[in-house]
Amino acid sequence: MINISQIPLSDGRFLDFSGPALVMAIINCNDDSFYAPSRALRDKAVEMALTAEKDGASIVDFGAESSRPGSSYISAEEELERLIPVISAFRKGSLLPVSVDTRKAAVAAAALDAGADIINDISALTDEPDMAALCAGKGAAVVLMHKKGVPLTMQEEPGYKNLIPEMKSFFRAALKRALAAGIPGEKIILDPGFGFGKTLENNLEILAHLSSFTRLPRLAEIRGTHYPVMVGLSRKNFIGEVTGRDTAERLPGTLAANGAAIMGGAKIIRVHDVKEHVDLAKILFALQSEK
Repeated sequence: MINISQIPLSDGRFLDFSGPALVMAIINCNDDSFYAPSRALRDKAVEMALTAEKDGASIVDFGAESSRPGSSYISAEEELERLIPVISAFRKGSLLPVSVDTRKAAVAAAALDAGADIINDISALTDEPDMAALCAGKGAAVVLMHKKGVPLTMQEEPGYKNLIPEMKSFFRAALKRALAAGIPGEKIILDPGFGFGKTLENNLEILAHLSSFTRLPRLAEIRGTHYPVMVGLSRKNFIGEVTGRDTAERLPGTLAANGAAIMGGAKIIRVHDVKEHVDLAKILFALQSEK
């Protein structure tokens, strides 16, 4: 059995999964993401990212195109205008790993040239046929996320016959596609896509069975490999459905959900609230180390 314990980046840097779960800070370079305090443009976005690093984030994730339920896609030109100056400015002041939330090859190429390390693609390399080869050629790490539908309509009566097996099949196909394009297995992260074409019951089922996605057997190219799993649970609607809290009041519910995810094997938690989740990850790691 192969456990991917590190993901190599450029310049000798790497993501290390031997300690507490890594905290990825969400920095939304737009004006319409669902959680208003995460929105920041230009200098403010750079400042937020530097603050996240001071608070203990292991990765910052910049995104310029909202993928909240009901949102529409924007042009590559607009995405580039919002993202690239921020990445370039942040990179001048920090060596912290940078992830870019994009599904567009042109944006990914420019972001990687500006100093990004990871492409976080909500389409799992399917929206644009050049994306997989681009990431392979530039040596980028990639996040392959599961979703059903597109953000504009994905929450309109999503349905599955057998959720977990269907998601496993999706990930096997996504892994096969990435590996065939030349992306090394040790540079792949999986994301079950909480809230992307899922009901409340779907999200809870995924969280309860998260360990199902750390090992995906029955595919020769990837047999026996444990891929790092990243989760994006922060302040999402299903947490509000369970707790009855609005977006601004969902931090306790988010901490509980991310705690469950870490105990289920998540290696990266993508969050709005860095300090609190860094502490959470440290405590859970200390408890797990005592076993």
